[in-house]
Amino acid sequence: MTAATPSVRDPRDPSDSGRPQAPGTGRTRPDARDEGRATAGRRDTREARDTREARDTRPDGDGPTRRHASTGRPAAARATALFSHRAARKLLPLAVAAALLVPLALAFPGAGSWPAQLAVDLSGPLGRAGDWIIDHRDSHPLFLYFFGHVSNAVVICVRAVYTVLLAAGWLGVTALAGLVAWRLAGIRLALTCVAAFAACGLLGMWVPTMQTLALMAVAVTAAVAVGALLGLAAGLSPRTDRALRPVLDTMQVLPAFAYLLPMVLVFGIGVPAAVLATVVYAAPPMARLTALGLRDADAGVLEASASLGATGRQRLFSARLPLARRQLLLGVNQAIMTGLSMAVIASVIGAGGLGDRVYQALASVDVGAALAAGIPIVLLAVVLDRTADAAGNRLGATPDPAREKHLLRRVFGGWYGRLLTVLAAVAAAVAGRIADTSLWPESWTVPIAEPVNRAVAWMTAHLYSGVPVVGGTADWSARFTGWVLDPLRTGLQAAPWWTLLLLAGAVALLVGTWRTALTAVLALAAIGVLGVWEPSLDTLSQVLAAVAVTLVLGFAIAVGAARSARAQRLLRPVLDVCQTMPQFVYLIPVVALFGVGRAPAAAAAVVYALPAVVRITTQGLSEVNPAAMEAARSLGATRSQQLWQVQLPLARPALLLAVNQAVVLVLAVVIIGGLVGGGALGYDVVLGLAQGDLATGLVAGAAIVCLGLLLDRVTQPAKEA
Repeated sequence: MTAATPSVRDPRDPSDSGRPQAPGTGRTRPDARDEGRATAGRRDTREARDTREARDTRPDGDGPTRRHASTGRPAAARATALFSHRAARKLLPLAVAAALLVPLALAFPGAGSWPAQLAVDLSGPLGRAGDWIIDHRDSHPLFLYFFGHVSNAVVICVRAVYTVLLAAGWLGVTALAGLVAWRLAGIRLALTCVAAFAACGLLGMWVPTMQTLALMAVAVTAAVAVGALLGLAAGLSPRTDRALRPVLDTMQVLPAFAYLLPMVLVFGIGVPAAVLATVVYAAPPMARLTALGLRDADAGVLEASASLGATGRQRLFSARLPLARRQLLLGVNQAIMTGLSMAVIASVIGAGGLGDRVYQALASVDVGAALAAGIPIVLLAVVLDRTADAAGNRLGATPDPAREKHLLRRVFGGWYGRLLTVLAAVAAAVAGRIADTSLWPESWTVPIAEPVNRAVAWMTAHLYSGVPVVGGTADWSARFTGWVLDPLRTGLQAAPWWTLLLLAGAVALLVGTWRTALTAVLALAAIGVLGVWEPSLDTLSQVLAAVAVTLVLGFAIAVGAARSARAQRLLRPVLDVCQTMPQFVYLIPVVALFGVGRAPAAAAAVVYALPAVVRITTQGLSEVNPAAMEAARSLGATRSQQLWQVQLPLARPALLLAVNQAVVLVLAVVIIGGLVGGGALGYDVVLGLAQGDLATGLVAGAAIVCLGLLLDRVTQPAKEA
């Protein structure tokens, strides 16, 4: 027998227990004492290793050198690892930007304004271009054989629809609206439509309402057609989708006023420019939703259709479009609402209708006349929104057997029901013509302008100032202007221009990528190059102040609504109505309460953006994972701890979306606030449109575009990050 030769082991190795190994295992048999000694030995070994690493990495001159020599990692490798870090990658473009901007700042010193040497005066070239267009509008082939025909077609279509509406009379239009609403959603919506059109007549606004409806019908039809074609191309071709996405993003960010200037330049003041501006403004939502519906079609259905030998066109019409019809109808709904908003704003360039009445009343600070025209706009928005929504819900839904048992439902059901609806409306129109009441009778109108103006005068005398403890609305406006708007504007305008560029790049870099930062810096720099640096910073100060107020109020209301189902039910109809109202309408109550100035414009922006912030935040907080909330409650977390440590972190995407929407919506109304004394870029646009100064208007419009891109890019991390 040969004796086993013991192996030589390191005495510090805890695995060397001096015991024989189990046959065939190569390991020692453990017992409790051995396991205890092994654990202690491993702990001692880890401590010794930590001590050696700490000694090797001491900054004593040779420690790091010895460590690099032992591991074989050169200093260049450490630098590569450093720049591969996410924070370093974000800071590197900012350092490059600082290296470029600081020499420029030293070369062009100044207190804070953009250097005049870096600005470009475009008034001369734009003025000459505008004069050339005006001089050649009636002689150049491009205008004669293209833009001229487009303009004539728009005028003919609007006049035809307007003539039909006037021929139908108030009785025929009201009957048709009520019957269509009844077929789609029942008696409640039908009564709402009838009451809304009757209110338009009672307020003495029947003819302006028909003018707005005629313009809306033509513009929305064209917008739906153009948007559907663009969405079809984007939904079927990924390359087209990538090409159209930045264009649609930019178009949806731009304020409405930015669309008016190019149309005025080409078509002049009048209905064609207003209709085409409305088409361009309302087409992007339709295009985006159409593309979304086509891309999200059920892949299984498409594969089954292809396996049956269907061609591409057959798959499109038999599978893709039917599967995307809900998104298509949602796109039509959005096109209608954005089209109405733009049609009202387009009164600035001669659209006529209800928006023109509001515009003229605001110009003369006649709150009563503005309210008389604003109420029909709100009613028209509610009717169109509810009707389009009911059509979307009805399409593809299973018929209710209980409702189909009614005699009228059976009579007006199917294709012959549509024919009977039209015939009933025609019969009502003929009856109105026979009775010689095609227009709303003057004796049936209820003037409200004088009572409203008396109420405003009373408010001016009693509520504007001198109210004990709380002060008056004029005091609030003055304090908000003096304590918030003025210091913010002064600070922005006094800051060095290169500091603002670096700040914009840093914020964009934190929320997105270097492309986001580059876009933000270039957009802000373009504002300086255009020569409207100070007016743009004035507008930016109003936007920042209004966004801060909107977010504070919106988040507070949303937190309360998310905790109470009753509060959500009470808020839902209010938010629905507020989100359907055009931007123009929000100027009326703030002028009545606060007068004119920058603070009323900011207040209108807050009221306009608040519903979207409340709705998005409430939805985000309500959709937090119930398991996470239950786990927090089981651990004894208070309601405040649940909010700050669970709900808000989990609802971060919704909160960021709410911030982005607040910025975009506030900017849109702050620009329109130029009509009520908001000044800055909004005033320049209005001045350019009113006086035909296309250079001033176009430069201000381009600055608005750049400001919108800047604010959108620094508040949408979900898209770029």
